[in-house]
Amino acid sequence: MISGYSDEVNVQILVALMKHHHVQKIVASPGATNVTFLASLQNDPYFTIYSSVDERSAAYMACGIAAETGEPVALTCTGATASRNYMPGLTEAYYRKLPVLAVTSSQHLGKAGNMSPQMLDRTSEPNDICRISVQCPSVYSEEDRWACEAALNRALLELTHAGGGPAHVNLVTTYNTSFSTKELPAVRYVDRIDVGDSLPNLAGKRIAIYVGAHAPWSKELTSTVDRFCAAYNAVVLGDHTSNYPGEYWVDGSLIMKQENRFAPCRTVDVLIHVGEISGAYGDPQANEVWRVSLDGEPRDAFKKLRYIFNMKEGVFFDEYVKRADSVENSVSSSDTFLQEWLDEDAKLRAKIPELPFSNIWCAQQTAPMLPANSVLHLGILNSLRSWNFFPVDRSIRCYANTGGFGIDGCMSSLIGASLVSPNRLFFGVVGDLACFYDLNSLGNRNVQPNMRIMVINNGVGAEFKNYNHNAARLGKDADAYIAARGHYGNKSHELLKHYSQDLGFEYMCADNKEDFLTNLSRFTTPDPTDRPMLFEVFTDSADESKALQAMSTLETSASAAAKGAVKNLLGERGVNTIKRILGK
Repeated sequence: MISGYSDEVNVQILVALMKHHHVQKIVASPGATNVTFLASLQNDPYFTIYSSVDERSAAYMACGIAAETGEPVALTCTGATASRNYMPGLTEAYYRKLPVLAVTSSQHLGKAGNMSPQMLDRTSEPNDICRISVQCPSVYSEEDRWACEAALNRALLELTHAGGGPAHVNLVTTYNTSFSTKELPAVRYVDRIDVGDSLPNLAGKRIAIYVGAHAPWSKELTSTVDRFCAAYNAVVLGDHTSNYPGEYWVDGSLIMKQENRFAPCRTVDVLIHVGEISGAYGDPQANEVWRVSLDGEPRDAFKKLRYIFNMKEGVFFDEYVKRADSVENSVSSSDTFLQEWLDEDAKLRAKIPELPFSNIWCAQQTAPMLPANSVLHLGILNSLRSWNFFPVDRSIRCYANTGGFGIDGCMSSLIGASLVSPNRLFFGVVGDLACFYDLNSLGNRNVQPNMRIMVINNGVGAEFKNYNHNAARLGKDADAYIAARGHYGNKSHELLKHYSQDLGFEYMCADNKEDFLTNLSRFTTPDPTDRPMLFEVFTDSADESKALQAMSTLETSASAAAKGAVKNLLGERGVNTIKRILGK
């Protein structure tokens, strides 16, 4: 006699999340692949189950139940064509916005297309039978667990989002016959909060706001966030693309990039996440994350998502300011969370050594020289990371193509932006591969004199040569194909010079620090010039790696030193083996 839940973890997670999201009624159809799921539901008194042999009828029954009760209803069926028979009823649910959750059970997803009996491809659904369709494979690792929870929360939330409608979950089974699990596991719940809903409490929480890539901030939004930070003793984190101009900003990249010390300020109770994809790879440690976005999508960038606030950022922060006892900061200026971050940052900056000639060194020298109210465009990865180490004037807007995260259009984006604001200076920093990838853009006849490009030419994909990149372990073996060394003139001092000059650019170059500093004042002059500029800087990938390592290891704690010693002794594989043995 079965008296527990299936030992299949993905089934346990789905059952637990169905209970949290109030999916109580199920219409079940018989089959083999849904045994583990259905038996788990059957043995939990929370659920009410109705039987229907005909899946077409089952889907319409679910429509009737949902319409009558106003509550979400689940369907469960086996493989083969069983799920196809849901389509008429799900079409009805879609156009009537009825919250029907179709759980179609499946064999291993790899069997699709390989002539396996009773195995259909359910990865692409007609656009008017469900609002969302997610795949839920078996769970074997923590990464699998996170992906499973994130996908299922997304599907369950969609049942009632923006008017509601049907959702689809394709649940993989291993046909496990063990039902020894007596209690459902602790799972991460995600709830959606709409305007007018009751808001969760922030009182007494340690709070940071993490801003991804963000459009220019209005004065109203900036003021509201500043008042929020004052009321809740919060800080604003992110990188240059966050574009937040307010009083509670922290250049957190240097602190969060430290490999050998975990600063206590990085630990927060609640991380409020706004903006889009960040290229900073910041990793504040939060107990839970609150995502605020008008798209209402539960995007779990930090793997700790608890709420998605389906509202404008200004509305969110204004509502919490209203709920605070006072919008005045009640703690002394020397005891604020902001000051804690600022002190940590200042301590690290005091330890920055003389850096080798590199993108990072160029950023260190150039960042404070950029004219106020200019615009900065950064190539992804190496250039963005290098410049994030150093603050720029708060009036400077910054952008990077972190949406698709490719090197193919950095200069084109810069050119496009500079065309529509001819009275503002636009600076760009790209690597040689990104520059030559987008080289034809420099020949655009619309290029204006307000554009200035710095090309860091090290003759290779420097990212793949950095000390902490997997490809770097291959040494010179990575050069030919992985790091693409030697293309585009192999650091020719003539190629870009003649090309850019023939196109009307003012060209300058540097092979060392002295040359760079000689040209820097010209490159950053706030005065209008009659030609666009291209500043080519020739560096070495080994120096690029050394500079990054120096910036990432400014301070070492005793525990970090011990971990490093163990890692050096045992190697990566040995450390991972010990972690598995210890269950960490």
